[in-house]
Amino acid sequence: MKKQIPNILTLLNLFSGCIAVSIAFQSNFKAVAIWVAIAALFDFLDGMAARLLKAFSPIGKELDSLADVVSFGVAPASAVFMLLRDFSLFPGYLAPLHPWIPYMAFLIPVFSAFRLAKFNIDGRQTISFTGLPTPACGLFWIGYSYGMAGAVSGNENLFYLTAGLIILLSLLMISDIPMFSLKIKKLTFKGNEKPLILVTLMIVSVAFFGLGGIAWGIVAYILLSVLSCAKQSTPSSR
Repeated sequence: MKKQIPNILTLLNLFSGCIAVSIAFQSNFKAVAIWVAIAALFDFLDGMAARLLKAFSPIGKELDSLADVVSFGVAPASAVFMLLRDFSLFPGYLAPLHPWIPYMAFLIPVFSAFRLAKFNIDGRQTISFTGLPTPACGLFWIGYSYGMAGAVSGNENLFYLTAGLIILLSLLMISDIPMFSLKIKKLTFKGNEKPLILVTLMIVSVAFFGLGGIAWGIVAYILLSVLSCAKQSTPSSR
């Protein structure tokens, strides 16, 4: 039975994501953010449980990806769909496409699914990631949707920002840019500097900006990863 504990936690991740999807279509961005955050907690706990119980299995790996597509792909995309639908001002040349523009939000789960499929067959991503992890992308979008919900009406520039971020983050998910993992193997600061710095920044960001601060925390994660990668690739001078 204990070997099924990680799978149960994964299914709770999926269950939370399904609730988030249903709530997203009511434009309740706060509740979506809460349920996706709960899904992220279960996503973290299932991996921890698998390591502690040594209960890794092929079915668990597949279940994890299926749950992540829903919780961090479809659920955030549903919130972004409603956000785009609420835009009352589009560039004039896009006016005929107004009814269809919100559907570009579903590029998020499309690229999420592709990224997760790559992850499942990529042996390099055991202690770090290649490309933006799907949960990180999903968390960005629920924070962004919550933070921007009251500002989109009549703001044409925010439309360009949202559309550009959909494309940028989708491409980041399938990129070859190294991203550090939040897995903490031992309870010491040394060796866990980046995850602990990120957690601190996330807490501060949420404290200042509310749930919208989650998006700023993910931006910090991307910047820390890129800067770390640049530092490692720069040859040391003697």
